[in-house]
Amino acid sequence: MLERQSNLKAWFYLAPAMALLSVFTFYPLFNAFFLAFLEDFEFLLGTASGFTILGNFQKVITSPNFAIAMKNTSVITFISVPISVVVALLISVALNSIKKFQSIFQTVFFLPYVTNAIAIGMAFAFIFHTDFGLLNTALGWIGINPVNWIGLGASWNTAMFALLVYTIWGGLAFKIMVFLSGLQSIDKQYYDAARVDAAPRRRVFTKITVPLLSPMIAYITITSFIGAFKAYRTIIGMFGTSLRPPGTLSKDSLITIVGLVYDALYHADATGKISEAAAASIILFSITLTFTLIQMQINKRRVHF
Repeated sequence: MLERQSNLKAWFYLAPAMALLSVFTFYPLFNAFFLAFLEDFEFLLGTASGFTILGNFQKVITSPNFAIAMKNTSVITFISVPISVVVALLISVALNSIKKFQSIFQTVFFLPYVTNAIAIGMAFAFIFHTDFGLLNTALGWIGINPVNWIGLGASWNTAMFALLVYTIWGGLAFKIMVFLSGLQSIDKQYYDAARVDAAPRRRVFTKITVPLLSPMIAYITITSFIGAFKAYRTIIGMFGTSLRPPGTLSKDSLITIVGLVYDALYHADATGKISEAAAASIILFSITLTFTLIQMQINKRRVHF
């Protein structure tokens, strides 16, 4: 009887959260799966000519932007995530060793997390401006000619470099705070024992800090991969809705898989575009789920709980 009452009380407290999740998460997810298999779906009329198994997925995969989106998403994910995790870990270790002004430094590093991504993107667009950007100004001080990072006719390489710098910097805040909380929860006796044995700092870092922090590293890595696969706002912030530097060819676009979804939604009045957007979102979901499961299997062997 008491157990039943406890279960009812638990469901009562969970009800508001479950209601919100049902409306804003579960329903859109199931609806996307349903729409992805409708053929010639008319968004304005809510009608379709029938069902298709792979038709909408084939349209997405064979579209000219899909290969570009996969390349851009892969580059952003597999370059920005490892670098940002390593840099955030090193900064966290350095901050944890600072006693004075630690809270001030933590606040400074956390500011990007509470700042609008579009606004930060516009700030970085100014930093990488060809004519009066801060970066080219600094390069001029050491005798290096200005580089066309994201200006008119900029190359894919320079634009992607600027985007990666912004992505890595913007993702540091949350990682640093998580790592700092993990570092402060490590029992100090391990470091005291290492100090007694006169262990070098590098060995303390690799043999004590990293293993004991491995659950946090695994969590940050998985969530960072998921976030990187959904990259879109950062590109909008730096390049606008064109998703590429002005004056460049479509093959040099920085569109991602999420960009494919929004591009299809932008043409929602065209027959079948909503179904293509749903198919693209399911492709992204499948890719993200696959890599998450792979990482979880790897972490079972590497993470020390």
